[in-house]
Parts: sequence; C-alpha cells; structure tokens
Amino acid sequence: MAWAAASRRRCRRSASPLGTSIVRSQWSRAAARVAVSVPSETTSRSIRQEATAGTSQRRILSDDVGTPRTPRGRAREAHRRLGGEYPDARCELDHANPFQLLVATILSAQCTDKRVNMVTPAVFAAYPDADALADAAPEDLEDLVHSTGFYSAKARNLMGMARRLADVYDGVVPGAMPDLVSLPGVGRKTANVVRSVALDLPGLPVDTHVGRLARRLDLTRETDPVKVEMVLNPMVPAAERGLFSLLLILHGRRVCPSRSPRCEDCVLNDYCPSSTV
Repeated sequence: MAWAAASRRRCRRSASPLGTSIVRSQWSRAAARVAVSVPSETTSRSIRQEATAGTSQRRILSDDVGTPRTPRGRAREAHRRLGGEYPDARCELDHANPFQLLVATILSAQCTDKRVNMVTPAVFAAYPDADALADAAPEDLEDLVHSTGFYSAKARNLMGMARRLADVYDGVVPGAMPDLVSLPGVGRKTANVVRSVALDLPGLPVDTHVGRLARRLDLTRETDPVKVEMVLNPMVPAAERGLFSLLLILHGRRVCPSRSPRCEDCVLNDYCPSSTV
C-alpha cells in the first residue's frame, strides 16, 4: 500500500502547475537544441523556394530543350532550332525586284530553283517589265522557258499575268492577296512567296516540303496546301511566316526528304513524332 500512496503523490506533483512548468521548460530546452541545428535563414518561405527551385529549373530547361506537347509548341521549337541550323536562309530564286520574283516563281512550278535560275537571266533580259512580257511572241517565250517543263502552259500564264499586271495595276506588282491571285498562273503559294520575300508582307508559302514537314511534326494532318497554310498561320508570328516556310523548305531538301529522311542528323529528332531514332 505504501508504494501506491507514493505513486499517487508523484502523479499529483507532475499534474501541479509547478510540474507542468518543469515539463514545459524541459520541452523548450529540447526544442531550442533542435532549433540550433537548423540554419537560421531556413524560414517557411525559403523552404518553399527550395522545394520549387528544381521545378523552376526544369521549367526553364523545358522551354529551351524540352519536348513540346502541342502543335504550336512544336512549331515554335522547330522555328527556333532550324533558325540556328540555317542562319542564312533566303529565297533561292534569283531576282532583282518583285516582278522578276513573280516570273521566277511561276516558272518554278514542278521545277528546281537551280534550273529556273539558269533560265531567268535570258527571260529578264528579253522582257524586263510587264509591258514587254505581255507583248512577247509565244513561241519565243516558250523557247526560253522550255527546260523548266510545261513550257506552253507557263508561257501562256506569264503572258496573261503580264497583260493583267500592265492593264490593271500599271505594271506594278500588287501586295494584296486577292489582287495577286487574280493574276493568271498565280495561286496562294506564289502570292505568299512574292509577299513575304519581295514585298515584306506576311505570307507563308506551302510547297511539298512545308506540307510534308508539317505533317511529320504533327502540326496538322491536312494535305491541301491552302488548309495547311490556314492551320500554320496562327502558330507563327505574322512577320516570321515567310522565314518559317523557308526554314522548313531548306530542312526538307537537305535532311527530311519524302523518302529516307535522315532522322539521325535532324536537330528536331528528340521531339519529332515521326523520328525513327
């Protein structure tokens, strides 16, 4: 019985205000010892900052070299990387003014730029402006453009384009899309080439290379060039659409042809949905 009474006395002492103070004091000293081991600058804010630091760094890296998950993101990343790959990208059709570029672009249908550049010096020398081209003898013009293919149709389109240009626009190449596509032999691709290259206006020409790369990058599944253009336009700033098209064309010619694309040499192979590496 004596041990029971002693136990009750100890319980009463620990429950007394003095006992509670002792316990609190001991707990405070222990907490202080623990606090000493934690750097004073480690506040709740700094803990949150440290916790998110890795996330922020990953986000920065993702914007730079990560895997774009949306068509717009893939288009932007392709524009950035291909711009570094082809810093001197430019239209490869030789010309000195908008009229010459219009003529060269019409001739480039189903023909290489290299071949067109071999033909156009003689064409420009014989027909320096719209008036001269409108009055050309069909057989003479056909002889000059024969090696570009489809020479009869191209000669006819060139003369019709020049005639309308001289009659309606005083020989000056217009900039508005409706005016350009009203010219014989001029579709949206040709109009966009002239707008973006010679007139410094927004334009995204879609040829076979642009369409192919747009589909391989899963920017669109459209096959019609006009529909491809309509899908791509919102993905690229207006002032950069012409350059974006040029970059895709160069990459399509040099690395990503229709057959046997060289994915191992492609700067887009880490995120391109069609990559084989």
